[in-house]
Amino acid sequence: MSTLVAVAYNDQFRAQEVRTSLLRLQKGHLIDLEDAVVARKGEDGEIKLEQLHNLTSAGAIGGGFWGLLIGTLLMAPIFGLAAGASTGAISGALTDIGINDDFMREVAAKLEPKTSALFVLVRSASPDRVLEELRGTGGQIVRTSLSHEDEAKLQAALDAEHPER
Repeated sequence: MSTLVAVAYNDQFRAQEVRTSLLRLQKGHLIDLEDAVVARKGEDGEIKLEQLHNLTSAGAIGGGFWGLLIGTLLMAPIFGLAAGASTGAISGALTDIGINDDFMREVAAKLEPKTSALFVLVRSASPDRVLEELRGTGGQIVRTSLSHEDEAKLQAALDAEHPER
């Protein structure tokens, strides 16, 4: 079962920086992320979600390939490419994996303007190594499925002094 953690930051770019650190940890096999989304609330109050996976583009590429292949067989490769790409893009845009977008918008709506939040869905992790990396990054946990004890450990790491590197 995956663990959900949502952390709010007083800076518009901090959530992106922390997500980059988590992606670096994922490359080192210290954490397995199912999804990691940055929500930014602009000065005008508009909320923008920066998804980790762009399903619209992936759908357009996959659909274009299959459309071109089928179109070539039917002697209409350009039509097949266009039809496949558009169908794939629509399919990708309507697909929602990972964290529910409505949930993220609901939580992000409570943020102050010019702030951000990081929503992470974690399959597995090496807690000590992840907490070490997150130490001193700031932020306030706003939602989580962690136990109270694990939530306290994470918040303590976020609040700790940033180690000299």
